[in-house]
Amino acid sequence: MDDIINAFQKVKQDMNFLKKEIDLIRENLDQNNELLVNLAKKQEKILSTDNTMEQTNIAPTSTDNTSLRGLKSQNMGVSIRNEGVQTDRQTDRQTDRQTDFALKSDENSFENAIQTLNSLDVLKKEIRLKFKRLTDQELLVFSTLYQLEEEHGYSDYKTLSERLNLTESSIRDYISRLIKKKIPVEKVKLNNKNIQLKISNNLKKIASLNTILQLRDL
Repeated sequence: MDDIINAFQKVKQDMNFLKKEIDLIRENLDQNNELLVNLAKKQEKILSTDNTMEQTNIAPTSTDNTSLRGLKSQNMGVSIRNEGVQTDRQTDRQTDRQTDFALKSDENSFENAIQTLNSLDVLKKEIRLKFKRLTDQELLVFSTLYQLEEEHGYSDYKTLSERLNLTESSIRDYISRLIKKKIPVEKVKLNNKNIQLKISNNLKKIASLNTILQLRDL
């Protein structure tokens, strides 16, 4: 008998627990329904506000037909000054002109670069041919003259003779040979006595001594 009573009491406890769970579920459902209703109201307000803004942005219609015909649309992409010429066409034409100008500039720059490179190739070929005609001793005199000018800003017969352990007369002879072979060596007379020897600035701008020696070896 006690077992039956205990069984009924347990069933009753389980039923009470289930009832509490059901009540909690109902409460959650009510809260969810309330949230849904609030969200729906907020969405209606947003839609209503958007419609009001759209209506506000629409320009009011004038009742005067004459003034309406005299007005030009502000948002039709039409130029007022050109009386009906579409501004997008003008923009396209301006863009095309700018593009054409840029392309022509690039082409001109490219052509100028090619001409410059061709000129440099001609100069390099000329330099190479001229210096290939020199003997080893003539090239040594020229190289020493170039180096002394780089070191001191100039050179002369005496300095060259001391550096190369040659007589001044030999140096004079070698300098004359260089000039005859059209090597750009310049003689500058100072005080009608002293003579300074220099390499032409034009040659130094075009090629360094190292470049000249490399071109000669080609």
